Amino acid sequence: MAAAGAQLVVGDFDDPATLPPAFDGAEAVFAIPPGAHTNPQLEAARGIALVDTAARAGIDQVVFSTVASMSATSQSATAKAQIEQYLHDHIARPTVLRPVRFMTNYLGVGSIGIDGITDGVNRHLFPPHEPMQVIALEDIAEFAALAFAQPARFAGRTLELAGDQPTPVEAAAAISEATGIPVRYEQLTDAEAAVLGPEVARTKASWAAGARWHADIETLRVIHPGLRTFASWLAESGAAVIRSALQDGKSRST
Repeated sequence: MAAAGAQLVVGDFDDPATLPPAFDGAEAVFAIPPGAHTNPQLEAARGIALVDTAARAGIDQVVFSTVASMSATSQSATAKAQIEQYLHDHIARPTVLRPVRFMTNYLGVGSIGIDGITDGVNRHLFPPHEPMQVIALEDIAEFAALAFAQPARFAGRTLELAGDQPTPVEAAAAISEATGIPVRYEQLTDAEAAVLGPEVARTKASWAAGARWHADIETLRVIHPGLRTFASWLAESGAAVIRSALQDGKSRST
């Protein structure tokens, strides 16, 4: 960011007194407060600290990027809902973006031990033949830019963000075709999900019970006509970076 001309300011969400310098001279804020997956109270406190600092600085527009949730009762979803409500109560022109699963998740194994592609296999919680909504990171930025360019249009709105909904098997096949490297999908068993922790196990159980993401992709495409499908993201940049990641991983293992 510094190379692109941004002025960087260090602050600590757990020490709100360090935050005001980052807001000096700002007219609007793009916010992604750090999560705390095992401590929803801490996550909520961090988001509230950001909103309070923005309000005290006289900033009336905050675009808050959180995550889409399949369940409103998960610990993480509860904390994020608290931040969103606080944002709406204290900022004049709030916009909430709720992106679903990132297309770039195929690049590496996440902190909870799933996602990415290992030995030609992508493993996750999702049923292999049911649609799974995904979004390109570039499109999250596009929606944020639209909100900043048209604050009155997006004030008070919450947008669930997705650009496509391939099945996991279809996504693996698309990666195989685009990269020339065979990739297949495997769904984690209940026992494997339980080993990864109670939140992962609950998420898998919620999905099995019918919880889903519900972004309205066609409406989003009216707002942002360039919204990327999984295939167009692969063609634009995804295939190249996935191929590079897979080749690097293969070279390190030999």
